[in-house]
Amino acid sequence: MSIAEKPDNEQSRLAALQALDVLDTGPEAQFNILAKAACLATGAPISLLSLVDGARQWFKANIGLTGIAETARDGSFCAHTILQDSVLEVPDARRDPRFQGSTLVTGSSRICYYAGAPICLEDGSRVGAVCVMDRKPRRLASQQLDILRELAQAAAAQLEGRRAMALLHETSGEMEYHATHDALTGLVNR
Repeated sequence: MSIAEKPDNEQSRLAALQALDVLDTGPEAQFNILAKAACLATGAPISLLSLVDGARQWFKANIGLTGIAETARDGSFCAHTILQDSVLEVPDARRDPRFQGSTLVTGSSRICYYAGAPICLEDGSRVGAVCVMDRKPRRLASQQLDILRELAQAAAAQLEGRRAMALLHETSGEMEYHATHDALTGLVNR
């Protein structure tokens, strides 16, 4: 098994991921829909929306990999995916030296096939992947790889939109607080 190198922009990438304020949050329909669409488009039984943190990959959406919410970053497929701009396809992980010792390959999950498209934010940070997996070797058609890329772009837009909405609510809450505070101060000072 080979541990993926850290990207050159690792510190800013992790800061961008943290700024999304999404790690360790509950399931959200818009992300589950993207993962389900990846399964439907590729025929794969497993799809994840995986976010690569400092020491782990955490699954914001998980179709078909029951009972697993995260794995160690070392040995993960998605840690390799975030190192490139294009889709990473691994037809048979059992024969790929990068993944032969991964617990996802050797453990009860028995992952054999992987394809993942990096989730790239507007600032260029690759924070995770939309990926599909199977327990048998395979290859995706070029159109399926294109769909996976598009789903990763949609995931990036959803993540950034989610953060923008949170900031908007935060700002409107502060404005409401200040308006209420000013009104009460005006009443008290009369």
